[in-house]
Amino acid sequence: MDESEPIAVGGQGDWARRSGAVLVRPVAVRKLAKVPFVELADGRVQGVVSSGSDIARVYVSAVTAVGHGLSCSTNNNRPCGALHGPQPCKHIRLLLAEAALQYGTERVARYLRVEVEPDGDLPSALDAHHEPTPAATVFSRFLRHLSYLELPEVREPVPELHWFGATRVVG
Repeated sequence: MDESEPIAVGGQGDWARRSGAVLVRPVAVRKLAKVPFVELADGRVQGVVSSGSDIARVYVSAVTAVGHGLSCSTNNNRPCGALHGPQPCKHIRLLLAEAALQYGTERVARYLRVEVEPDGDLPSALDAHHEPTPAATVFSRFLRHLSYLELPEVREPVPELHWFGATRVVG
C-alpha cells in the first residue's frame, strides 16, 4: 500500500464512508538529532539541520519546488561552505532524506516536480542551482514548533493544537 494513502478504518474502503477526518499513515522514525525540523511549505522543502562539527550550530536548508534552487546557511545567514553550484551539500542531502522519511519519497518528489523511483535518489533527480533564500522565516517556524514542547500539561483542548488527531481519551 502507498504511504500517502489514508488508513482504512474498520476494513477496506470504510474510511471513505466515515464523516470524520481522514487519517494518514504515521510518519517513519526520523533522526531528530540530525534534522529536527522538516516541512513542505512556501513552495520549498525546507528545514533545520544540525551541524556535524559544532553542536551549537544549525543550518537552515531549502530546495525550491520550482527551479530547484538550493539554499543552505546558518540561522544567522552565514552561507554553508560546502554548497557550490548545482551540487547539494550534505545538509541538503540529509534534509531530503528526512523529508522522504517523514512524507514519503513519492510525495516529496511530487512536491519538487521530479520523477523518482520509490527507492530512488531525490538529490540526483534535481536540476539544481544555488539560490539563496532567507533563513529567518524557516528558523522562526522551527522555534515556534519547539515552543509546543514547553506547553504545560492540561486536560482541556488546546486551540493551537487542534490539528493533532486525538490518540486517546483523557480521563
